[in-house]
Amino acid sequence: MEELTFEYGKYSYKYFLVRQDRKTVSLIMQPSLSLVLKCPLQYSEEKINKFLKRKWSWLEKQIAYFKKYSKQSRKKEYVSGESFLYLGRLHKLIIKKGGKDGVKLDRGRLNIITTKSVADSGHNKKILKQWYQFRMDIIFEDEYKKALKKFKLYFTPKLITRKMNKRWGSYLSGKKIILNPKLIHASKECISYVITHELCHMIHRSHNKDFYKLLKSKIHNWEQVKEKLELRFV
Repeated sequence: MEELTFEYGKYSYKYFLVRQDRKTVSLIMQPSLSLVLKCPLQYSEEKINKFLKRKWSWLEKQIAYFKKYSKQSRKKEYVSGESFLYLGRLHKLIIKKGGKDGVKLDRGRLNIITTKSVADSGHNKKILKQWYQFRMDIIFEDEYKKALKKFKLYFTPKLITRKMNKRWGSYLSGKKIILNPKLIHASKECISYVITHELCHMIHRSHNKDFYKLLKSKIHNWEQVKEKLELRFV
């Protein structure tokens, strides 16, 4: 999968190009505003640009629609009925009154138990945020331990989390592996991929042939996992 740019007059769009063993061309706009074009393996750049030009009107309408959708979806009110991502799946939020603040995950539902009013969105948000942090600490550490078993390393970097705008993970030479907290919204498969990717950088610093050969030996379908992560969460 490649990230490319399509320019049409004064307009410029970034899109992901996925070449597959297929006969048709498809263009998909994700709710995250990621644009994905799937085409046959030998499809030329000229044909791709012609296709995108034909789709320009549709593209503008889709962007306008999803921008509106995205703006609305970001305004979470932390009330019953809203949906939140956890480990790659959407879970419906249910707010209940109780004697102790907490969150219980039950059959696809995130049940917030609050000691305050169920309409207190600020308190509901705080409870959910603390739960995400608690789960993140456990799951990230667990996936890190599993990934470490794939390697024979001379030392173990410290695992930390840090907000990053454009990266899922990072390796600081000789010190730390950093994970983006937003990974808690992705599947464990995706979390494991990011961790393994960064551990490979302990052996090969750059994204060269040896790096990808090593990554392939650890996760045979890493391209598909990476695509799943980027298309849904980028």
